[in-house]
Amino acid sequence: MTVPRTVPVSTGTEPMTAVPAPRPRGRRRPVPTFVYAAGAALLTVALRLFQSSRAGDLFIDEPIYRRLGDSAAAGGFPRTDEGLFFLHPPGYFYVEAGWTKLVGEHSDVIAGVYSSRVLNALLAGVTAALLVFLVARVRSRGAGAVAGLVFALDEYCIRQNNRVLLETGTMVWVLAGYLVLVGLTRPGPSGPSGPSGPAGSTARSRPGSRPRARALLAGLFFGLAILTKDHAVLITVLPLLAALLLGWGPPRRLVALTAATTLASYCVYVALIALNGHFGAFWEAKTAGVRRLLGVVQETGFNSEGTPSLTGRLVAELPGYTSTYLLLALTPVALFLLLRRKEPVYRLLALFQASAIVTLGYAVGLGTLEEQALYLLFVPNLVALAVTVPVPSRTRPVLRVLGCGLLVALLAAPATSYAHARGTPDDGFERLRTYLLTHVPAGSGIVTVDGARSRGVTDWVLRDTYRLGPWVTPEEQAANGAGYLIVPWRVIEQGYGRSSLAEVRRLTDGLRPEFAFDGPMYGTLALYRLPSPLSGPNLTRLAVPDSAVTGPLLPAPEPPAAEVGDAAR
Repeated sequence: MTVPRTVPVSTGTEPMTAVPAPRPRGRRRPVPTFVYAAGAALLTVALRLFQSSRAGDLFIDEPIYRRLGDSAAAGGFPRTDEGLFFLHPPGYFYVEAGWTKLVGEHSDVIAGVYSSRVLNALLAGVTAALLVFLVARVRSRGAGAVAGLVFALDEYCIRQNNRVLLETGTMVWVLAGYLVLVGLTRPGPSGPSGPSGPAGSTARSRPGSRPRARALLAGLFFGLAILTKDHAVLITVLPLLAALLLGWGPPRRLVALTAATTLASYCVYVALIALNGHFGAFWEAKTAGVRRLLGVVQETGFNSEGTPSLTGRLVAELPGYTSTYLLLALTPVALFLLLRRKEPVYRLLALFQASAIVTLGYAVGLGTLEEQALYLLFVPNLVALAVTVPVPSRTRPVLRVLGCGLLVALLAAPATSYAHARGTPDDGFERLRTYLLTHVPAGSGIVTVDGARSRGVTDWVLRDTYRLGPWVTPEEQAANGAGYLIVPWRVIEQGYGRSSLAEVRRLTDGLRPEFAFDGPMYGTLALYRLPSPLSGPNLTRLAVPDSAVTGPLLPAPEPPAAEVGDAAR
């Protein structure tokens, strides 16, 4: 509070009196960074929670990861009914286990998936806040606020965060590690808004108080990222090794300490596996995972044989993801602008973005390319753009108006796509499960044709109640008492099924669906009643009685034009 100064005033005949001097006009106090971060986090969470269950059907990995989370909650290493699961590290599954302990268990896997979607929405909110803090520390609060807003509204990020996948949790730990690490490159305790100017304005200076402890903390965060998805080593350890070689970023001794802590975190996990006698299973799973990553084995993704091309998918999604593509098209520009800056903090972020570019570039050319891999480039690229793209100065109002108009246009496209997606029901498997539980006796045999080389989403969703199998011949159907067939048609049409399109058409020839739902992800999801198998010397009549299905055919909305892409394997 400013105390007004007084000055003596005299008329010559009257006693001197004191009158207040004019109050100087003070500068407006800046909005704290945490306010921007909290706003971005709340907007991010709200947009992802709204209609999260009906706006996106089950992605194949979601029921798998949910069951792994339930297993982790029961204790020990995560496992499915097929055995211990070592393809991915257990970090996210233990987070799911803690979430389950907090909110309670669920009766079926679909309800569990919806609960985990809430968890991922909260993790996305943390991501938005970390983006604001990171960009504000390197550049300014305003740039951090814009980065958080773009992340909150980007339709691709919303879709990824709305699925129970590993990338959302991985990016939380990655950004937390870089937020600590860039603090070790700052010019001192004054920070980006202090007397020293923007972060990194001094070429090399003391990294502040307790640098070793902060380097250890950064390594711990990076270690948690790798323990969530081990592909994160490519955007954490790889940049650290490059920083050691080139001398970029924090002092080499601190970079080495961060890298050593990161690797030690993963070594502790491997040691625990070995002590429990599971190293053989771990090694088998990891070598298979490395072959997939390198593209030696193409089981899934856009590079696998017989599946839709990446180009076709990009063109089909262009209307809804225009702003996402525009930001990604600026990736080389952002890297160029980062490399132009000589300060350690910008060089560190350049290594972060370059590693993400190399990782995704290899996946596009040779490796296993799945759409969620793009998330591990989009977020680093957003950071790079936010800390480098020039902002029109206050002395040029026309440029400021144009810049604001461009930002509004950039955010309008995802807002429109979001409104359309949230207004289009896409919860076919939940409706199908409800219909089956109402009209089909538990334990009935059902033929599944999705899943390609592994179990499909139909199997993961219904196995706890029904007997499922790829029984496509009349003999197999009769021997297993299969009375029904479930077909997610778009999965089959795009080559992700266990059975070919011609084979499924033969199975459904002349059959009318007992249940049908048209949605953006799976197209027509249909349940067919199979004809009763003929009895013979080698066949057993095990068909379910005709009275088992009595419910009406559910109305199906007009099918939208969206594509499922890599939504099923």
